[in-house]
Amino acid sequence: MTDPRPLPPDVRDFLDAPRFAVVATVGADGTPHQAVAWYRLVADGLVLNSREGRRWPTDLRRDRRVSIAVEDGYDNVVLEGEVDIDDDQERAQADIAEMACRYHADDPARARRLIEEEFRRQRRVSFVLRPQRVHAELGEG
Repeated sequence: MTDPRPLPPDVRDFLDAPRFAVVATVGADGTPHQAVAWYRLVADGLVLNSREGRRWPTDLRRDRRVSIAVEDGYDNVVLEGEVDIDDDQERAQADIAEMACRYHADDPARARRLIEEEFRRQRRVSFVLRPQRVHAELGEG
């Protein structure tokens, strides 16, 4: 594995907005799988979070390689690398709560309901991607 690449300022600015990520993983039989997910930006990459039992987290437990695309029209960022898996429930719950507030900033009551009525009842897992490859097409469309 190569060393993580720092995210350039324009990429960080783009990823700072609450856009959706398309997470691409490799299935046990080698087939690609994609899923849409929330993310949060951290100092050196992205954090993803999921309920246990979904296909993409299962894929990442077996094969930590991932490609994540975030787009807004013609502007897009693709991050590739291997994730670190964080099974700590306190951190995973804090991650999903922060994401719920981020993606439902216009409706904090909805975010609280999701956190209390859904997420806290689930076993969650977080994945941290410190990308080894970054490709961006920003402001070129």
